[in-house]
Amino acid sequence: MKINVRKRKTGDEKSSLNLEITVNGRRTRESLDLFLYNKPKNKLQEKQNKETLELVEQIKASKTIELQDQKYGTMRQDFGKRNFLRFFEEKMEERNESAGNYGNWDSALKHLKACFGEVLMMNEINLENAEKFKRYIKEQAKTKSGNPLSQNSLYSYYNKFKACIRLAYKERFLRENWAEFMKGFSQGETFREYLTFDEVQALVKEKCRYPILKNAFLFSCLTGIRWSDINKLTWAQLRHSEKRGHELIFRQQKTKGMEYLPISEQAVELMGPKGEALEEDRIFAGLKYSAYMNVGLFEWVARAGIKKKITFHCARHTHAVLLLENGTDIYTVSKMLGHRELKTTQIYAKIVDSKKTEAVNSLPKLNFKNKN
Repeated sequence: MKINVRKRKTGDEKSSLNLEITVNGRRTRESLDLFLYNKPKNKLQEKQNKETLELVEQIKASKTIELQDQKYGTMRQDFGKRNFLRFFEEKMEERNESAGNYGNWDSALKHLKACFGEVLMMNEINLENAEKFKRYIKEQAKTKSGNPLSQNSLYSYYNKFKACIRLAYKERFLRENWAEFMKGFSQGETFREYLTFDEVQALVKEKCRYPILKNAFLFSCLTGIRWSDINKLTWAQLRHSEKRGHELIFRQQKTKGMEYLPISEQAVELMGPKGEALEEDRIFAGLKYSAYMNVGLFEWVARAGIKKKITFHCARHTHAVLLLENGTDIYTVSKMLGHRELKTTQIYAKIVDSKKTEAVNSLPKLNFKNKN
């Protein structure tokens, strides 16, 4: 059984909404007599669109419960007999287009099964079992290499468990929203390695076995764009105007957010000449994620005299720190990096604060012996 919301354009201004319902391979459509403005012209139309979408989600949830009643031939009070882990797996599959999020749900499910087995019924969801899972991932669960789970893994997996409980309550599989009473783990702060300006300059001067890797890495230092996005950049995504200068228009692979990112002349220079390349051709053609490229990166960094453990993603961290060190406000840095929440960017601000402390402590000592 599957229910999707479909939009059909009925004119230049509006689109109608309906439910597409698939049961046992048979697909039907159900009109909702609701519409959205295609391009809201004012705040009122934006508000109406938002309220309409919220109403549609409520209708969809209600329809889901109605169909499940028919499928299982049970009253809603019997839903507690459904396997929560199967429900968790269904919600995981809904996230299969987001690799990172899907992976976290998948890992959380594996630990849930290791803790409870293949079956954990809806009517067994309570604070006692929530605490049981919490103790399991903290005290017993191991990584593939046999190490205890990191603080951020504990935070992520337990939150996925809580999120699924909220969804089960929202869809009326649970009578109580136990997630409201479950205290999770705090998120750990991850150390983010980065390069100083002088270290980046040293890399510029040093030869790299793979020139395309060198250009792409330095490009990331100047723009903060992730490897996954750099690898897919095409010439069609590079724009230029007298008013706005050079900018890239692309959709982030990780967040799926659309970005309009201004870039410097030096960043454009690292792209190399377009030549006879087509608009749909990749800018950094030949860039591949492979063991060979990683070894090339490590060798290049070592030859430049840098003893830090540098990965490609460190270039993005470097960009953030360089912006903050050169006076860019944290809100602008957050927007440049495409962060959804400011707290994600604040990690870099703490790095800059520590550099200020180092700078103060590096001041020469005054001689107080002759002080009157």
